[in-house]
Amino acid sequence: MLSKTAEYALRAVVWLGRQPDLAESANHLADVTKTPRRYLHKVLQDLVRQQILRSQPGPGGGYALAMDPKNLTILDVVNAVAPLERIRHCPLGLTSHTTLCPLHKELDEAYAATEAAFSRVTIEELLRSTNPTLPLCEVESDATETPS
Repeated sequence: MLSKTAEYALRAVVWLGRQPDLAESANHLADVTKTPRRYLHKVLQDLVRQQILRSQPGPGGGYALAMDPKNLTILDVVNAVAPLERIRHCPLGLTSHTTLCPLHKELDEAYAATEAAFSRVTIEELLRSTNPTLPLCEVESDATETPS
């Protein structure tokens, strides 16, 4: 459902949310988020234009969050780079469809539910989750575990 652009933007923002004041190079971000460097550069620039990230040129520069992770939602990030498109009118252009047909009404309701879900979760909440699997981090296995 999410575009690659939105996925890459979320990876970068979540990584940067770990230490919001620290600037990271685009190359380092590409490595840790497993994102193609050229594509990520475009995504980072989009996030800068939308004032979600700030860019710091020069040695020791890079990209850092421009917003507090507790005020930044998944929806904010997605909408900055690849907004979810709601269905407002008949996608087929049928003039007799003055309201959405049952198919497009259901699809639009699914998009609305996705928007609502994404708007309820902040980047800080993702990072403070009690889930043992940390975002964008390899989970270290316990050496005392026995294989099953």
